[in-house]
Amino acid sequence: MSHSVPINNSRPIRSITPTIDIYIKLAQYPTLAHEIRVRMRDELFQRGIIEEEAFNAEVKEKALESQRREGLYDPFGQEQAHIWQKRKDRIRDFQTDAYFGNNLSISLLDGIVEEVLNSQPGHSDSIELNFNPEIAPWEMLFRQGEIYEKLPPDQLAKVNHHLLEIKVVLIKGMISDQLRFIAVAKHVLSIDDLRRIYRRRIGGGKIGGKSAGMVLAWKILQQTPIDDSLDISDFVEIPDSYFLGSEVIYEFRLMNNLEHYMNQKYRPLDEIRKDHPKIEEEHLAGSFPAHIIYRLNLMLDEFGDDPIIVRSSSLLEDNFGFSFAGKYNSYFCPNQGTREENLEDLLDAIRRVYASTINPDAILYRQHHGLIDYDERMAVLLQRVRGKRYGRYFFPTIAGVGFSRNPFRWHPKIDRDVGFLRIVWGIGTRAVDRVANDYPRMISLSHPQLRPESTPAAQRQYAQWFVDLVDLETNEFATLPIEKVLGIDYPGLRYIASQDKGDYLQRILSVGGLNRDDRFVLTFEALVRDRKFVSLMRTALANLEKGYKTPVDIEFTVEVMPGRPYPEFKLHLLQCRPLSQRKNEEQVTLPTNVPKQRILFTSRGLIPNGRATQVRYIIFVNPKTYREIPDTTTKLELGRAIGRLNKLLEGESFILIGPGRWGSTNLELGVRVTYADIYNTKVLIELGVEQDGKPPELSYGTHFFQDLVESGIFSLPIPLHLEGASFNWRFFRLAPSCLSTLLPEDENLTDYLQVIDLPQVTNGYRLDVIMDGTTNDEAIGHLVESTENDQIVANDQSSLGYPFII
Repeated sequence: MSHSVPINNSRPIRSITPTIDIYIKLAQYPTLAHEIRVRMRDELFQRGIIEEEAFNAEVKEKALESQRREGLYDPFGQEQAHIWQKRKDRIRDFQTDAYFGNNLSISLLDGIVEEVLNSQPGHSDSIELNFNPEIAPWEMLFRQGEIYEKLPPDQLAKVNHHLLEIKVVLIKGMISDQLRFIAVAKHVLSIDDLRRIYRRRIGGGKIGGKSAGMVLAWKILQQTPIDDSLDISDFVEIPDSYFLGSEVIYEFRLMNNLEHYMNQKYRPLDEIRKDHPKIEEEHLAGSFPAHIIYRLNLMLDEFGDDPIIVRSSSLLEDNFGFSFAGKYNSYFCPNQGTREENLEDLLDAIRRVYASTINPDAILYRQHHGLIDYDERMAVLLQRVRGKRYGRYFFPTIAGVGFSRNPFRWHPKIDRDVGFLRIVWGIGTRAVDRVANDYPRMISLSHPQLRPESTPAAQRQYAQWFVDLVDLETNEFATLPIEKVLGIDYPGLRYIASQDKGDYLQRILSVGGLNRDDRFVLTFEALVRDRKFVSLMRTALANLEKGYKTPVDIEFTVEVMPGRPYPEFKLHLLQCRPLSQRKNEEQVTLPTNVPKQRILFTSRGLIPNGRATQVRYIIFVNPKTYREIPDTTTKLELGRAIGRLNKLLEGESFILIGPGRWGSTNLELGVRVTYADIYNTKVLIELGVEQDGKPPELSYGTHFFQDLVESGIFSLPIPLHLEGASFNWRFFRLAPSCLSTLLPEDENLTDYLQVIDLPQVTNGYRLDVIMDGTTNDEAIGHLVESTENDQIVANDQSSLGYPFII
């Protein structure tokens, strides 16, 4: 067994700066000082303190300066080559000491010295852990961990506790300090996995939550099953990725004088909204350190002309309990220009991600979840886009989001514990965001062929009609109609589309009989009938939930690979995070024998599980009058007014009822609000009133929906075209509104926006919303006697037609 050589600290080392401390310490090791400084530089380069190329350029420049200082004005003519080399060596040593002393700890230097001493002849690899991993150089941790992982099982068992400690230190330093993440990752990630992350990290700091979740999920699915479950390890991959460390945002803001914006989160929300465009503009004008640009150029060399996606990966993102879904931005870089253009596009995308850390929605989300004082450092995930070229376009065959649990079911046969998918053809933005006039395919993995829509007309209506892609010729991300992109020569046509025969939709069994005049509807019918695809997705979600020890959701693409007699499918994981769930879900039973006149609404179908009781206010946007609003300005102002009510009624109990898609970017389909406008509501009701024979889509599976779940807000659809759904139009038509009292400046919106103070209107009644999403998939909103001390202003209630209310 080897023994470490003690460091001679018997002579006191006294100096006034860390650099001098290091110089004096290394003077005690005259023959080993060179090797020690080599290791010191390794730490500087690997931790992203300075890039090697930038360091060497600095050494050369300072060497030239020193020549001029010594009176050499023809440096190459007046100084011999070996003297020039000696000059550079000495300056390299001085710079090494200075950078190390000003950025890293003396305890880390002690670990390097000990490592060099232990590498002297006479020492062998030891399985004993004779150093403190918390302060040891990372290279020492990697080497010791590799020694452990090469041991036979019986010997590994004796030192496994040391191996876990090393992995925890590396995970905390490079990936995440979230304890629930570490508890899973330390048993799943190997030293080799950690070293690969280390080599692909650009700059210092952690790689952030989104990157961490992607890597961990992939490694979980690479594990050999210990039971009889399907081994899918050969059919799961992650995209080629690099990680811009979380410390780089500090460097960026410091060198561009943007660090004063770090306190923006403590300003009033209105001020944050007002300042954000200017903040984004200043970020876009910022420069990056030379060593970061050098590494990004190397990455561009490796990726070639493949499109790139630049994704946020903050330290809080995709955390257990807080997903930050949709709060920070991601950007596509088509990467089809010159090297200079591609680099500038990439840098612009990173700048925009950095600016998004101070966007109003993200700050409000952090405030609402008690995270505002946390130092939100933003790492960035740089990925090669997964997909294939089709003509002038580039996109994946299948993309979407998946959930290991399905909170909604549209048929009693559906098993909530098996999972749910929301998929599209092309880039997956249309699966995670609410988009206008378009519908992803919703798949329950327990019964994948059981659709929410039962008729061909409904399936045609609720289909995807636009595709997101990269246009390689125009060098831009684009959204195009399906009919302009999809042709009969598309390789995966039969898996994504059905022939539109008018009265019915026909599965494509063979593309040989098709012609260019045929019309197609994206039904994904052949895909959901394919057992390999269904088994792959079902197994992946189940194994990830088992590995995370909590339900999860993922973003993914799927590649359809030719095979005989049937194709194979490859799942590309883009991210994985713990699925936000409502806490303490209870068994809910709907009341019976409620007088008809007390029922304000009922619903059936995609129902959440829970209750909101003793609701005082109803904020109601009338779908009929909303359609009649003549101008966009008024519709936008309606959303802002709801945001003002949301703030004003903080601490009160209220619900929101409105037409179609809350949060839609298309003002024709619903009121445009963000999380910042609705986060205090108890229930967000989407009233499905048909327009031109088309009821609106529900929001399940989108980032908007995730916000509601995490905030404890119930999303309740009332699809009035379906049996079991009803709405008491008479009550809402007759009930007086207190909007002008609460917000006098918004009195001009009273034709479209009502605020009903229920105890005043009903003489002492409030609203209970009861939702049984477990047994019968039914919901009811009905008036109940108030248990609160409401101050009722005397008035004549007979005009409302509710004589039972006393």
